[in-house]
Amino acid sequence: DDLIICPRAGGIYYWDESVGTDTRAVALPDKAGASDAPVKALQVMVSPTDKHVIALGSNTIGSSVIDPLLVRWSDDETAVDWTPTAINSAGGVVVSTGSSIVAGVRTRQEILIFTDTSLYAMRFSGSPFVYQFSPVAEAVSLIGPNAVVAKDDAVYFMDRDGFYMYRGSVQRIPC
Repeated sequence: DDLIICPRAGGIYYWDESVGTDTRAVALPDKAGASDAPVKALQVMVSPTDKHVIALGSNTIGSSVIDPLLVRWSDDETAVDWTPTAINSAGGVVVSTGSSIVAGVRTRQEILIFTDTSLYAMRFSGSPFVYQFSPVAEAVSLIGPNAVVAKDDAVYFMDRDGFYMYRGSVQRIPC
């Protein structure tokens, strides 16, 4: 029932419903118990299956500057513990192609991450690496951060060259 809020390339905020509806969200790094929480991100989401908070295009630990290809995630079942240790599942990965993450979208089996030049699948794999990142397609992107939607077992998106569908592989939609 809580909220994680992040205006694009801005701060990440946490609103705790149990504190009451007349309260304000607090900056995630200022939340009680926060450990190395990201200061800024391009987008945040929660993984529906394993309950990690995921920051796409985030700052590295100890910095307030966004690394536009860095994907970080908290320990499972918490929004405040972002310090990777041997006894938790917090971590991060820099995707290898492109210059910036445009957007991410949750699907039934994975999270798709669009950079400005390619598409990655982020899949929960468990210990010790937590997530596996696989390139899905090159020379494909999004026209903007809101140009993608997941519906049932497909993801539909708009690239500069047209419309596409993803169902395990990228297919151009004739139009």
